[in-house]
Amino acid sequence: MTTTAPRLPSTRPVGPLLAGLTDRLPALRALYEDLHAHPELSFQEFRTAGIAAALLREQGWEVTEGVGGTGVVGVLANGEGPVVLLRADMDALPVREETGLPYASTTTATDPDGNEVPVMHACGHDMHVACLLGATAQLAATRARWRGTVVAVFQPAEEVGGAPAMIEDGFADRFPRADICLGQHVAAAPVGFVGTRPGPLMAASDSLKVRLFGRGGHGSMPETAVDPVVMAAAIVMRLQTVVAREVAAAQTAVVTVGSLHAGTKENIIPDTADLRINIRSTTPSVRERVLRAVERIIRAEAAASGAPKDPEIVPLTSFPVTVNDHDATRAVHTALSAALGEGHVFTLPSTLTGSEDFGTFGTALDVPSVFWHFGGADPALYRDIDPADLLENGLPDTVPANHSPHFAPVPDPTLEIGVTALLAAAAHWLGPEADDE
Repeated sequence: MTTTAPRLPSTRPVGPLLAGLTDRLPALRALYEDLHAHPELSFQEFRTAGIAAALLREQGWEVTEGVGGTGVVGVLANGEGPVVLLRADMDALPVREETGLPYASTTTATDPDGNEVPVMHACGHDMHVACLLGATAQLAATRARWRGTVVAVFQPAEEVGGAPAMIEDGFADRFPRADICLGQHVAAAPVGFVGTRPGPLMAASDSLKVRLFGRGGHGSMPETAVDPVVMAAAIVMRLQTVVAREVAAAQTAVVTVGSLHAGTKENIIPDTADLRINIRSTTPSVRERVLRAVERIIRAEAAASGAPKDPEIVPLTSFPVTVNDHDATRAVHTALSAALGEGHVFTLPSTLTGSEDFGTFGTALDVPSVFWHFGGADPALYRDIDPADLLENGLPDTVPANHSPHFAPVPDPTLEIGVTALLAAAAHWLGPEADDE
């Protein structure tokens, strides 16, 4: 079976909120390419935030900047009715882009540790910003067709404290309280296909910073030293047994050591080694078990190595499982199916091991939330692959996944589909409904 993107009408949009979207798409593509070429690290999204704020003001939104650092919140009140929150994340990753696109990033920046790093939108947050700004433009231009209030959230630092930072900055008291929170994420699935599920959708995430202490010395005399590099290597390998031997086969967890730094020269044994560890889990009991196991292994390996000092284990970020409200998810599934066409919206069979801090908004406001993933990959990469097989077997090796230096959604028709999905989901709550004439 060859996959194809849904055929969105070019002259007759799929609903009253989409009137004029076709004419807006060239400017949205230019915006997307500009954002892609100018990525910014977490909590450094000053240029992106400025663009979002300026465009919202041009569209007629009430705008607040600097929420939780670099966050931007737009409010468009349009009569009595529900309050709908729409969220997009803005930050990019320390990845060197290798897509070869004419608008590829060549940006570098200084990370929180003072290192100069390449920066790339390797997770598609530029697409999220462009889609939400397309949706806000449509909402502003079609006010006669809906009632209620929309809160557009442009969030910094997804997964690294951005949503909690906005909440801690008084988000719940400063802006209209939402009745529903809606969000989306572009994925490496074929463009035109959307996946979501009621209940647990994405894993919890815990990140740790670990410093191991050794005793430095000359590489020719290791007996006089305590080598933290060997200690770190033993820990990295032993941590692989946590999931393999301490988590049941029917349960899900992931332990990743994403960073390991030690020493400056090949013949010097250093004093310390630093690790960054990320843990994904899908239930509270598994999360607790894995966290205990990780700490136990780190401390035990340090003791076995004769470390002169106990390791330092510092939590960096932590947020729970992303949970979709059952009733609201069914409503969104129906709305997306109507907008994109039957057969393009799938129920995911299990909780994804990726994580999201989007759920922080719904939890803090004590309201339901729904999150979904929409495809952005060229359908040609999936030729002769049944989309349903992806639910069971995952991505083919030939398709760059999120966080890859080759990850780049195709702008057309991904932008149109992303805008359509946001508006279709929001329209379920915003009223009154009007016939598409």
